[in-house]
Amino acid sequence: MNKKKQFAKNTIIIFFGKVCTQLISFLLLPLYTAYLTTSEYGVVDLIQTYVTLLVPIITLELEMSIFRWLIDSRGKDKETTKLISNNFYVLLLSLSIFSILFIIASLFINIPFKFIILLDIIVCVLSGNFLQISRGLGKIMDFSISCILTGLTTVISNIILIVFCHMQAEGMIISMAIANGVCALYLFIRLKLYKMINFKLIDHKLLKGMYKYSIPLVPNGISWWIVNVSDRSIISLVLGASYNGLYAISNKFPTIISSLTGIFNLSWSESASLHINSEDRDEFFSDITNTVVRLFSTLGVGMLACMPFVFPIMINSKYENAYLYIPPLVIGTIFNVAICLYSQIYLAKKMSKQVATTTIIGAVINILINIVFIKYIGLFAASISTMISYMVMMIYRHFDLKKYVNITIDKLLIVKIVLMFILISISYYINHPYLNVISLIIVCMDAYFLNKQLLKDSFKTIMSKIKK
Repeated sequence: MNKKKQFAKNTIIIFFGKVCTQLISFLLLPLYTAYLTTSEYGVVDLIQTYVTLLVPIITLELEMSIFRWLIDSRGKDKETTKLISNNFYVLLLSLSIFSILFIIASLFINIPFKFIILLDIIVCVLSGNFLQISRGLGKIMDFSISCILTGLTTVISNIILIVFCHMQAEGMIISMAIANGVCALYLFIRLKLYKMINFKLIDHKLLKGMYKYSIPLVPNGISWWIVNVSDRSIISLVLGASYNGLYAISNKFPTIISSLTGIFNLSWSESASLHINSEDRDEFFSDITNTVVRLFSTLGVGMLACMPFVFPIMINSKYENAYLYIPPLVIGTIFNVAICLYSQIYLAKKMSKQVATTTIIGAVINILINIVFIKYIGLFAASISTMISYMVMMIYRHFDLKKYVNITIDKLLIVKIVLMFILISISYYINHPYLNVISLIIVCMDAYFLNKQLLKDSFKTIMSKIKK
C-alpha cells in the first residue's frame, strides 16, 4: 500500500502542474482557430513537429539518463553534483554545435522565422532537461509549479502577440519560446543548479555509461516522432498545408488523453524504477496496468460521447471537417496508454534497446499505411495509420515484456472496452441529437461501474486528508 500511496501522491502533484499547461493549450483553440487560417495553423504545427524531432537528436536523450541516474544517487550530494556537472558540460557542448550547424544550414535553406525557431529549440532543450533533473531529485512540487508557470506564460504571451500585436503564426512560435524559457529559468534558480556545476568533475567513463543508456532511445524518439507526427509531413506534401491544419485540430482532442498519459507516465517511471526488483513486483505492475487501462479507456469513450456537444462550441466552422478524424486517433491514444506503461518497465530494467526496436516497428507501419492510402482516403489514412501502428506496438510489447515481467491483463475488461468503443463510434458518426444524449448517459453509467472501486478509494483518501 505504501508503494501505491506514494505513486498516487506523486501522480496527483504532477497532475495539477501538467494539467494546467495542457488545459490552457486546449482552451486556446478558439483563439487559434479564430485568428489563424488553416494554412497558418498548419505551418506552425509543422514547425512544432520538427522541433520535437530535433530535440532528442541534439541531446541524444541525455535527460532520460540524468533522471534515471539521479534516482539512484538520492541522498548522495557529491554524486548528484557530479552527475549534474557532467550533464551541463555535454548539454552546453551539444547546443553550441547545433546552433553553429543551424546557422550555416539557414544560409542555404529558406527557413521561416529561423532565429525564433533556433531560440525555441534551445529553450525546449533546457526546459526539458531541467524538468527531468527536478524529477530525478524528487522535487515533484517544483516540477509542477514550473509547468503551471509555462501554462500561464503561454496564455499571456499568446493573447498579447496574436490578438493585440497581430503576429499570427510568428506570435504563436515566440509564445512557445517565452513559455519554455520561463520554465527553464525558474527551475535553474529554484533547484539552485548553478551551485551544482563544477566542470572539474567531468568523468568520461560516467558519460559513456549514461550515453550507453540514452543513445538507443534516440531512434526510439525519432520513431515516436514518425508514429506521432510524420502524418503531418506526408499530409502537407500530398494534400497541402490547409489539410494539415484540419488534421492538427483533430489531434488536439486526443492529445488531451495523451497529455494525461504523459502526466501519469512521469510518476509511473519513478515508481517502476524504484520497485523493479521488489518481491511483489508482478502483482503491483499488473494492478497498476489494469487500473490505468480501465481509467483511460473510460476517458476515451467519454471524450467521443462528449464530442458532438463540445466540438461545435470550441472549433470555428472553417475547421468543421476535423470532426471526422477524431475517433481513430482517440482509440490509438488508448493503445498508447499501455505502450507507455510498458516503456517505463523496460527503462526501469535499463533495457532501452528493446524500447527502440518496438517503436521502430510502429514507425515503419505508420509510414507505409500513410503512403499507400493517403491518395485514396485522404486524412483518414493518417488517423487510421496512427491507430494501427499503436495497436501493433502495444501487442508486441505486451508479449515481449512477459519474458521479464509477468503482467496479467483482465480479459473481460478488454472485451467491455472494445464493445463500448464500437457502440460509441457508431453513435458518433450518426450524430443524431437524441442518440448523442442517450450515448452520453450510457457512457457515464459505464464509467461509474468500471471505476467504482477506484472512485471509492480516491474518496476515502481525500476525506482522510481533509480530516487530518
